[in-house]
Amino acid sequence: MVSGPVRFSTAGLPEAQRVALWEDHNATALIGLRCRSLDDEVLEATEINLQLPRVHVARVTGNPHVVERTRAVVRQLPSEAIACYLTLVGEAFFYHDDGVQVVRPGQLIVCDADRPFMRGFSQGLEELAVKVPRQVWREVAGPDPVARPRLFDFGTGDLQARTLARLAGRAVNPQRFRPVDEDTLLELLAGVVTGRPAALSAVHLAMAKAYAEEHLGDSGLTAARIAKGTGISERHLSRVFAAGGTTVPQFLLARRLEGARALLAGGGNLTVAEVAARCGFGSAARFSHRFKERYGVRATDVLREARAAEADG
Repeated sequence: MVSGPVRFSTAGLPEAQRVALWEDHNATALIGLRCRSLDDEVLEATEINLQLPRVHVARVTGNPHVVERTRAVVRQLPSEAIACYLTLVGEAFFYHDDGVQVVRPGQLIVCDADRPFMRGFSQGLEELAVKVPRQVWREVAGPDPVARPRLFDFGTGDLQARTLARLAGRAVNPQRFRPVDEDTLLELLAGVVTGRPAALSAVHLAMAKAYAEEHLGDSGLTAARIAKGTGISERHLSRVFAAGGTTVPQFLLARRLEGARALLAGGGNLTVAEVAARCGFGSAARFSHRFKERYGVRATDVLREARAAEADG
């Protein structure tokens, strides 16, 4: 049975012990590293770890610091794994035997965790990390090792890369953890690195949902467009959604209503009609009907209550 995410933070720990405790945590929970703060700044760092049967996912945030995996650390704490770092916030450098690479937000770097490297975060960081045991990597990506670090775009890159970042991020989202299928995650990662098309229906479903969610505000979004954007036939798209227990129209409606409810509950200056349009409803009247049907309350009432709470606060 998979346990839920586990959170570790240096906040509240004795300042003189933070670096050592951070190193101890990472050696146990992710990958052993040596760490040092920049300009004698006290280390402020948090990590959310999720251990699945075949893969480890983490979300890491922190202020400016440097981490290093030296040859001595590799010998002392071998990982036997491939490490994948997806940068969300903060430009970072990645120094290794073959040179230096700058990793910007929206980029993913994949490396052999048992080859020495140094990473620096002069602007602080927020990133996702995916650790894949070497044997599992061979099973999903083939026998070729990751001989040198490789850089990929997931911010504006292909749909597989964007879907990978979306699924990994949701698995360790501090506001709302969502279960992740590790076979889908591994297949997406292998597809990004090897360039091969996705094969699993679950991956096609994840990619289709990711594409749809990126275009929810477009009232003209259709199953045909989602299928084309995902690279599969419309018929196969219907099959993979049906296997997931829903249909394309049902999925779009549910996600649009969820988004609209969140906007309404946030109060603000948007009208119900503006919320409806922003969430991809071509008709405010249809939106209001669907909203009342789904949640049992009127959209106008949700907005009114949110604004009243804002005024009272």
